[in-house]
Amino acid sequence: MRILISNDDGIFAEGINTLATALAELGEVVVVAPDRNRSGASNSLTLDIPLRIREEGQGRISVEGTPTDCVHFALNEWLDYRPDLVVAGINHGANLGDDVLYSGTVAAATEGHFLGVPAIAVSLVGKTHFATAAQVVKEVIENMQSSPLPTNKILNINVPDRPYAELQSWQVTRLGARHRAEDMVKETDPRGKTVYWLGPPGACQDAGPGTDFYAIEQGAVSITPLQVDLTAHDAIAGMKQWMQDVEIN
Repeated sequence: MRILISNDDGIFAEGINTLATALAELGEVVVVAPDRNRSGASNSLTLDIPLRIREEGQGRISVEGTPTDCVHFALNEWLDYRPDLVVAGINHGANLGDDVLYSGTVAAATEGHFLGVPAIAVSLVGKTHFATAAQVVKEVIENMQSSPLPTNKILNINVPDRPYAELQSWQVTRLGARHRAEDMVKETDPRGKTVYWLGPPGACQDAGPGTDFYAIEQGAVSITPLQVDLTAHDAIAGMKQWMQDVEIN
């Protein structure tokens, strides 16, 4: 296999390096990742300045840009072949529920999907057992090779932060949801200027059985198929009726 790996924690992060080592057992691995932490970058592209790259070793490139920039650059410029798979991660922390809208890790996988390559995003719900998450991804890929998935969706995988032997099960899940984010944190910098930090994310709201939050709470691996079509299909008929009612042509 030929596998492109990216992330949003930066090319020197423990997660991406653990993943690259594990997946090298399956074939040729190339790593194209941001030169620094770009968590929360979502699907942003750098449009106002050129991208600068640096070779960090054999098959390793850092990009002064976002995770989406990295995958876009790799697939449309750097690689002279189409890889078999894009894997984004291992993210340092969860990407559950609403998190996927902000996640640079999920965005890197999404860009691979947009450009026609099967894609997986993987996150460790913690910061210790990266080897566990790497083993999960390796097994998913091996199973995909022997029995291809009957879907072209992006796979969003979240792995509990525990030894592999202590994982309870693997569950196919849907995205849960959080309450609204908490208030921002107002502080004063050393020069006396007011600054603001984003507050903590909201607590779980929709976290019952079947959700990714619930699977992680049970010590299980969560695998959620994602799609990029944001159309609210179940609202189309109602919108058409509303337009007739208010006589909009």
